[in-house]
Amino acid sequence: MSGSSPSTLSEAAADLEWCHEAVEGVSRTFALTIDVLDEPMSSYICVGYLLCRIADTVEDAHHIPPETQATLLRTYHAVLDPDDPTGVETFTESVAEWIPEDGERTADWEVVARTPRVVRTFERQPDSVIAAIRPPVLELVSGMALFVERYADSGGLRIRTRTELEEYCYYAAGTVGLLITNLICRNTGPPGEETEGVDPSVERTLYENAESFGLLLQLVNIAKDVYDDYHEEDNVYLPATWLDAEGVPQERVLAAEYADGSTAVVKRTAEHARTFLDDAQRYLETLPEVEGNRLAAWAIPYLLAVGTLRELSARPEDALSERDVKVSRSEVGAIVSRMLGETDSALVGDLRTRIAARPFDQA
Repeated sequence: MSGSSPSTLSEAAADLEWCHEAVEGVSRTFALTIDVLDEPMSSYICVGYLLCRIADTVEDAHHIPPETQATLLRTYHAVLDPDDPTGVETFTESVAEWIPEDGERTADWEVVARTPRVVRTFERQPDSVIAAIRPPVLELVSGMALFVERYADSGGLRIRTRTELEEYCYYAAGTVGLLITNLICRNTGPPGEETEGVDPSVERTLYENAESFGLLLQLVNIAKDVYDDYHEEDNVYLPATWLDAEGVPQERVLAAEYADGSTAVVKRTAEHARTFLDDAQRYLETLPEVEGNRLAAWAIPYLLAVGTLRELSARPEDALSERDVKVSRSEVGAIVSRMLGETDSALVGDLRTRIAARPFDQA
């Protein structure tokens, strides 16, 4: 932004500050991650996350017809595609009628309403940051459009198989793992003066495990949020083949008469999530602390996922009701306090073992 006027610099600072405030409203977990990161990584991740959240909000909007959802997502994809002339105003004009009124607008929809501000902030980032963020975001958006179109006649998503479940999780979260890794592994510095970046062996290990890190977190959310996903979004992510094996019709996943079968599939989904724990841990143990990246920022959501899997094992039936399946606020505080300032990646495995056995605040 060299040569920018004071007013332009002031506007850019205000936009970036707003982005940080917006994340606080849409995701406490991701806001915690961003707060733990130092600059400039904190702002890079913040802006990248909001770009993803806009698409996620449209995809989850049950009040928008599926065909319109898909069109909106395709339009948003075009806005972010540097080879497409579509301007952000085209998306904002198209989505405007679906945004709730001010008094009924959630934090998520406020971000959608301010899409031009998010895109403007993204486009002000260094070229290498834009190049790191854009491909995985475009893949996430196109994947969400694909799933909406695939289930346009169903009203909501109805995942059929384990393979399709992993496909969806890749688009929704595996791409975010790649976004993080792209930012960490990119060359830094002005054009012509790039640094070497991370060691090639480290980069290789990160990319080999980045997808697993994202899939773990997404599968944990799917296992614990069955009730909310069905009632708030009309989506059923528990695979139909797994439900069929338990004699549960997918449309009746929350029915009392099928509680035992549905509970068994919740447990199966949680067990499948556990298969990604080792790779996700390897990812964390390899992460370099560069450009404000910090081990704690990513270890905290990983350890919270471990704790949530423990709770799901103890009471999987709660995922089918209004009762929350999550770690306690005091355990969250204990995990955060333990990890803040921590740089020893070897600690992650030890904490994983302890948290899997019992709440960390009781250890």
